[in-house]
Amino acid sequence: MNETLQGDRRALLYSLLGDLPERSNTLSCRKVKELAVENYMVEVIWINEVIPAYFARSRNVSGKMPVVMFNHSHGGNYHIGKTELLHSSTYLQSESYAKALTDLGYGVLCMDMIGFGERKGKTESELFKEMIWKGEVLWGRMVYDSLRGLDYLVEREDVDSSRIATLGMSMGGLMSWWLAALDTRIRICIDIAAQVEANTLIACRGLDHHGFYSYVPGLLKYFQTSEIQSLIAPRHHLSLVGTDDKLTPLAGLDIIDDELKSVYDKAGFSECWKMIRYMCGHIETSGMREDVLMFLKNHL
Repeated sequence: MNETLQGDRRALLYSLLGDLPERSNTLSCRKVKELAVENYMVEVIWINEVIPAYFARSRNVSGKMPVVMFNHSHGGNYHIGKTELLHSSTYLQSESYAKALTDLGYGVLCMDMIGFGERKGKTESELFKEMIWKGEVLWGRMVYDSLRGLDYLVEREDVDSSRIATLGMSMGGLMSWWLAALDTRIRICIDIAAQVEANTLIACRGLDHHGFYSYVPGLLKYFQTSEIQSLIAPRHHLSLVGTDDKLTPLAGLDIIDDELKSVYDKAGFSECWKMIRYMCGHIETSGMREDVLMFLKNHL
């Protein structure tokens, strides 16, 4: 797919996300405080006064840093949100991603998505229904906020804007490949337990395994899962999946893997797409963690 066609498809994909504020609006950021945690520092910041976030960085790194946008998961844990960066959820490895990534010299940004952490209050179903009435889409607002987080990163003087990756598990992994598909400033995409092929999920009667948050009206009229992720090509994309994960049916994994292999092969970058399968459910295994860190070391 040539760059012009990719750009047109990105614009179409973004248009499906409902009524959203202008991206050109001035970005305001405020650092509330800074915390010392183990061998790294955590800045507590607010982006545009509505998005609370953490930015973690090593105490021992100076100059411009490569950065990972860590997208928190869902798991029904609305009280957690961005704190998943500092204190792993039960289905992630026990060492936090804040420590693992800052040990490698990366900066890390994690924001509370609407309905989570310091933005909780209304239930997910209430938010979804209210937004639909107003011509808005819950997932669209989450994506928009993540894109504004990316805008924030490239404005930081200590960030190497040519070396930005995005990473997450479950809902966070879904955000990773949506974000990378929509914005080419993302150099590397890594998703864990987040590959849902929509038609397979419907056929398997698996829709109720997922919350309301990710459903975009009319999406399947224009895009299948692999077609969204084809917009990431030829950039590096690692997907880690569990063959026993009920949230990501196995038959759908085969479809996504085959179609993205074809896309990357045709682009001449077959080595840049990789799906690794583990015999596990909806968790991050120790092997997955090692795969994530090695992929970042090799390509970021």
